[in-house]
Amino acid sequence: MKNLEKVVAKIEAELDEKDQVREVALKASRAIVRLSGSMLRGLHRGEKADVDLPVLKDEVTRLQSLLADHPELEQAGYVESAFQEYAEVGLIMSLLETGDVPSPEELGIGSVPYLLGLGDSVGELRRFCLEELKSGRVKNANMYLDMMEDILTSLLRFDYPDAIVPLRHKQDVARSLLEKTRGEVAVATSANTLHVKLEEVLKGR
Repeated sequence: MKNLEKVVAKIEAELDEKDQVREVALKASRAIVRLSGSMLRGLHRGEKADVDLPVLKDEVTRLQSLLADHPELEQAGYVESAFQEYAEVGLIMSLLETGDVPSPEELGIGSVPYLLGLGDSVGELRRFCLEELKSGRVKNANMYLDMMEDILTSLLRFDYPDAIVPLRHKQDVARSLLEKTRGEVAVATSANTLHVKLEEVLKGR
């Protein structure tokens, strides 16, 4: 059966190519996740992430080029996680620098990983908020709290099945983090107000 051999050989070659692409895509995805995490940790230490950003964008572009001829791999969990992590670091960098977010087009990614990254950004903003509270900068903490509230309000507009965008869990987590953070900021704000009033009273003596 000569035709069977041709058909099988062709399918085998296609799958070999796909397997090779998958391996490269997996490596690129891991690099994106690792670099994104490193950049976020650096931002919390007050470091500039601009130096690493071109490297991260190159990895994202490389992964997108690989997926151009194999769009079915876009649904792979490791690919989705990579784009989501990239979205998160891009969003956080923009929020820290400008107080606003870039669009998915500006980041060069799709709407779904963008929304998922936006959901995760609430947790990162909470960390920044708590860092400000520990340093006694209540005003800055309130600024991060406002960002968290704006993002959650935006996320709650998306009431779709997980098959379209798996956002429900991130909405629930973001809501829980916001409520917890709001309480912590309220306590710190009250304590700060009381401290200011006490100082005024002591100065008036």
